[in-house]
Amino acid sequence: MEYYELYAQRIRRLCKERGIAVNKLATMSNVKQSTLDNIVRGVTKNPRIKTLHKVALAFNMTVAEFLDFEQLNQYSFDENDDD
Repeated sequence: MEYYELYAQRIRRLCKERGIAVNKLATMSNVKQSTLDNIVRGVTKNPRIKTLHKVALAFNMTVAEFLDFEQLNQYSFDENDDD
């Protein structure tokens, strides 16, 4: 699984757990619907931290809490990856 797919998976899972549709999350987070759709569909491969911060706040989480999940913590970057 690619790194950007982990964000999408995390957002979808949190939405499902909390009974929130992505369009509702867009309203709650004040992030454009198209931006969230692009993250969830994997079009946006490197979302801005500001966007992730807004999403985290909508879930009543800090960015650290939002990013602290098993799949992301176990992700291994290839040495050939660009920063």
